[in-house]
Amino acid sequence: SSKRPVYKAETTGSYWGDVKAAASRLSPDDFSHIGEMPCARSSLLNGIAAGAGVGIVRGIGAGPFVASNWAVGTFMLISIGTWTVCQRNRNEERRRIQQVIEEMPRRYVVKKEGE
Repeated sequence: SSKRPVYKAETTGSYWGDVKAAASRLSPDDFSHIGEMPCARSSLLNGIAAGAGVGIVRGIGAGPFVASNWAVGTFMLISIGTWTVCQRNRNEERRRIQQVIEEMPRRYVVKKEGE
């Protein structure tokens, strides 16, 4: 049976305690389903493309160690940035849908009274 993800959990009050608790929830099976997570696939692909591009361009003028550092840094920055923007857009869309759902009964009642 598949485990349902835990989106909110109580904190331990300690940063490293929270990291340990989060790491204990990970399983190897979680990484095989990363493409099913909202926004993860596109964010990782954007990060890979940007990291490879910056790594190649930086590798022309600098050594492989410097180029790989730039590539990894760019990958992380772009992946986290695009994931954050995607999550914000999803939350905003979810909020708009909730508003429409809440407005539907009022619109129906007003329309029915106007007939």
